[in-house]
Amino acid sequence: MLRTRGIAQGLHSPLVGRVTRDPFNSAPHHFLLTEGTPDVDVLGFGAVLSTTLAVPASLRMPIVYGIMSLHHLEEGDLVSLDTSGSINTQYRVNSQHNFLLATERCNSNCLMCSQPPKDRDDVPYLMHIHRQLLPLIPKSCPELGITGGEPTLLGEQFFELLALCKEHLPTTELHCLTNGRTFANRRFAERLGELELTQLMLGIPLYADHYQLHDYIVQASGAFDQTVRGLHNLAYANQRVEIRIVLHKLSVPRLVKLAHFIYKNLPFVEHVTFMGLENTGYTPHNIEKLWIDPADYVEELTEAVEFLAAFRIHVSIYNHQLCILPPSLWQFARQSISDWKNIYLDACSGCTVQSQCGGFFASCGNRHSQYIKPITIQHSIESSLVLN
Repeated sequence: MLRTRGIAQGLHSPLVGRVTRDPFNSAPHHFLLTEGTPDVDVLGFGAVLSTTLAVPASLRMPIVYGIMSLHHLEEGDLVSLDTSGSINTQYRVNSQHNFLLATERCNSNCLMCSQPPKDRDDVPYLMHIHRQLLPLIPKSCPELGITGGEPTLLGEQFFELLALCKEHLPTTELHCLTNGRTFANRRFAERLGELELTQLMLGIPLYADHYQLHDYIVQASGAFDQTVRGLHNLAYANQRVEIRIVLHKLSVPRLVKLAHFIYKNLPFVEHVTFMGLENTGYTPHNIEKLWIDPADYVEELTEAVEFLAAFRIHVSIYNHQLCILPPSLWQFARQSISDWKNIYLDACSGCTVQSQCGGFFASCGNRHSQYIKPITIQHSIESSLVLN
């Protein structure tokens, strides 16, 4: 989520609106972006965002001024304004990676969590934002993520949030990241099924085929049992499920066994993703427990992917670079890193398949494979059939 800040005036509760630089495009849900001093002609707008350091005291409307820069906002983006002067970009019109933050609370505490949980009741505030936001998101939005924290901790408001998505975005694909533990309650899973959200996919992590290892990775006793029961309850409720596996030093040794476990015990799973480590959040603090050069687990990854693919389970590899994967795995590699986090290294210069490569998290620092190198034209041609 992109953020900036200014000084709030006349703003008594959080507001959501669509930004515009057109002074003639006034509407109650439009927020005018201006580099100059706003005047009475802006009264038809829902709010004004200005870089100027002073505004007329007589102007009685929501204003955030003294903003360092507005250049990151594009025409039609949706933002929320807070009484503190904070401006959060909630939806970007030219991005394929938009999401709703359901809550920052979580009932797990994963060693490699990229967004460590916060123990605060943020649901009333966030739901206030989402109730304003969802009616403004373009109906043409192809996909929208729902993430946390753990979204199911919203309880009844989890179903309200999904119902709002169904009402305002009936054709939008929804992808909800959840640890799945709450669905161990059969009734909770049934409630979800009753919404009949056929466009909803639940992305649920499973890090091992053995309870002790999974529970250790997520730092929650009983999590493996709850997750597996939740998965079966979701299958009973006819919900679409994706399994997400983060690859690191702890999960790799049992990776092939986990693939077999998924095939034998979770045959209803629609998609399995193998994900590279993101070096942010808790990961830097646990790096010695987690870090392994991706090149060192290619053998295990290849066996696990090919096993699942052989049984016609849809498989993807996220957050990996083509130069460290054998060409046989290129067909499974996806460009999955959110655009505002995605970078390429100097070592990638001249690579002929960079446009098809997933690249790196901006937070990677020096935690990347030592075998990163540009792929030559000849290598690219030899592997083109694999990519296509």
